[in-house]
Amino acid sequence: MTVPIQDNEALQEERNAADVARAASGDRQAFERLYRSSVSRVFALCVRMTGDREAAEELTQDVFVRAWSKLPLFRGGSAFTTWLHRLAVNVVLNARKTEGRDRRRYVSASGDDEGREEQFTAPTVIAPGESMDLERAIAGLPPGARR
Repeated sequence: MTVPIQDNEALQEERNAADVARAASGDRQAFERLYRSSVSRVFALCVRMTGDREAAEELTQDVFVRAWSKLPLFRGGSAFTTWLHRLAVNVVLNARKTEGRDRRRYVSASGDDEGREEQFTAPTVIAPGESMDLERAIAGLPPGARR
């Protein structure tokens, strides 16, 4: 009797398929196995796409949080690793889009072409009685402490 030889990748995908089914039904240990087998590839992809290891760490976490919530939607039409790769790409691209939107929102509207960013400070609403209390408190500060 001869046994067909399977490569490591095919064997890993078989294990992944069983763990995906278990994890989709809420098995945290199965999801942990999926995480451990895939985290280094997802992190490497995030680093390549961002060029920033710290951002890649956060995005890797986001990918697996999203994977946990979306896993019941995985139909198995492709390998789990292919699905996870696409999910990771989407998470990074969405983060870039959001970052770009935030950056444009706070860029100086003064019309200069340099595109310098200004520090954003949320407007502070002070009730009428509070402003008098604040003025008294500032007046009571020792010399040199006031700016």
